[in-house]
Amino acid sequence: MSQISMTEQPNHHQIDLTQLDLEQLTELKHQLDRELAVFQDSLHSLKIAQSKFQESNESLDKLTPDAAGKEILVPLTGSMYVPGKLADTEKVLIDIGTGYYAEVTIPHAKEYFKRRIAYVTEQMEKIQVIGQEKNKIREAISDVIGMKLKSLQNEVVEQS
Repeated sequence: MSQISMTEQPNHHQIDLTQLDLEQLTELKHQLDRELAVFQDSLHSLKIAQSKFQESNESLDKLTPDAAGKEILVPLTGSMYVPGKLADTEKVLIDIGTGYYAEVTIPHAKEYFKRRIAYVTEQMEKIQVIGQEKNKIREAISDVIGMKLKSLQNEVVEQS
């Protein structure tokens, strides 16, 4: 438990935690805390993206030929809508990123959203695996810090 490895790196590095002093261990723990916070933020952002892609995919099911000419609310912003009429139920504009849109058929849009959902899910799984390993390393560091503090406390008691 006193040795850690970072297996996600190409070269396998091992560090004997017992050879580090308390200051080094504390700094390493703080660094891992910061990295874990970044991973959590990334997972949160990916989860939001995943939800938006799923919502868009589900919305496509409502675009049937029967819906042509029906009134809808068209979003102008996140909280402002204007009334409109559905003119074309066979094609949609999808946001493909960085301000670019593509007009595609409903089946193509569904396929696009399925691919995006799969990609985002894959990225989330990768981040979770790395985060779990870093969390294990953080726990090992905490254990070694605890052992070193207990050892120092015992030394102080013995000297008294």
